[in-house]
Amino acid sequence: VVGVLDDCLCDITSIDNFNTYKIFPKIKQLQERDYFRYYKVNLKRPCPFWAEDGHCSIKDCHVEPCPESKIPVGIKAGPSNKYLKVANNTKELQDCEQANKLGAINNTLSNQSKEAFIDWARYDDSQDHFCELDDERSPAAQYVDLLLNPERYTGYKGSSAWRVWNSIYEENCFKPRSVYRPLNPLAPSRGEDDGESFYTWLEGLCLEKRVFYKLISGLHASINLHLCANYLLEETWGKPSWGHNIKEFKRRFDPVETKGEGPRRLKNLYFLYLIELRALSKVAPYFERSIVDLYTGNVEDDADTKSLLLSIFQDTKSFPMHFNEKSMFAGNKKGAKSLKEEFRLHFKNISRIMDCVGCDKCRLWGKLQTQGLGTALKILFSEKEIQKLPENSPSKGFQLTRQEIVALLNAFGRLSTSIRELQNFKVLLQHSRCHCM
Repeated sequence: VVGVLDDCLCDITSIDNFNTYKIFPKIKQLQERDYFRYYKVNLKRPCPFWAEDGHCSIKDCHVEPCPESKIPVGIKAGPSNKYLKVANNTKELQDCEQANKLGAINNTLSNQSKEAFIDWARYDDSQDHFCELDDERSPAAQYVDLLLNPERYTGYKGSSAWRVWNSIYEENCFKPRSVYRPLNPLAPSRGEDDGESFYTWLEGLCLEKRVFYKLISGLHASINLHLCANYLLEETWGKPSWGHNIKEFKRRFDPVETKGEGPRRLKNLYFLYLIELRALSKVAPYFERSIVDLYTGNVEDDADTKSLLLSIFQDTKSFPMHFNEKSMFAGNKKGAKSLKEEFRLHFKNISRIMDCVGCDKCRLWGKLQTQGLGTALKILFSEKEIQKLPENSPSKGFQLTRQEIVALLNAFGRLSTSIRELQNFKVLLQHSRCHCM
């Protein structure tokens, strides 16, 4: 996969080098920090679109929730915490003095700031959300240690997995009615398959709808890369062995085996990486404020975590070939607003489809990565609100919950890992060719 990406002026080699030497080592380190490793999620929400097939019984599909005693006190202290130890409802806001003692907010909190917190608590920003968010106060929502439940191949496949991706591609990716062939690469029957030339229909779509398709295709490619890189190779005496599966990688991405479609899917992965990279560079001012404290209760660790995060933001801002999101929704105001809302609702629908995934581990990572991308989109289209952020008090114009922050950085971490794994597969393929000669 080489050359310049469509719809932006960035080449793949530049992304590879930037990711390998600047982003990947730091984002991997960040994902191991307490603030980012614990993710609260409801894996018991019913599928809103069809009767469920029942949950996967394969043991590797199981997600081990984290015992309450293992969760850092600052994370579990309040339901639906945002970035601080200040919770969302007014009753808890009345106890601001206690929060001050815990180092959660600036000690010089004025009455005006307290009123801002109350406004913030009442503010419903659901209009900005690109995702259906889990209610963290639900008894069914549990903390999961992401490091102990890694994304990998579980054996979940067949009609249940196909139905999820088919619904995503066919019903939400702005596919023209004149196109009959399924977009889903997993579709069991794809009829007259003419490979790469099939995608001429994309050229007829507006930029925004092309971008939407590329984001979903890129997300699918990234997930497939994780599964190929962390594949169950064998199980001996009950001990599984996980590693790179070259055969599976070639089946999904090889130009010959996919009739040229594999490289297109990988290019869409790079495009998705650029979109989320741009979002991180845009949201940096939000986290650079002194009021923002990635609170777990361990003051020293929290300071180190914020320092590492700000270092990543500095790197994202230094990237010279960012995607220009201002080219999107730039037509007449009424049409642009309508298209943006359609874009948002389509993506929100996809986040709801994640509750239809039958494998709990796949559902966990599917929900996290769609929420991470949804948060990135929310950031990209909130530039004015981010520019107006007050330094020492919350803003009701733009907010991020802790759940959104954790999803955003872990989702980008997954993309960074995908691009790194792609380099690993290139080396493995070269070695396999050498052995064959």
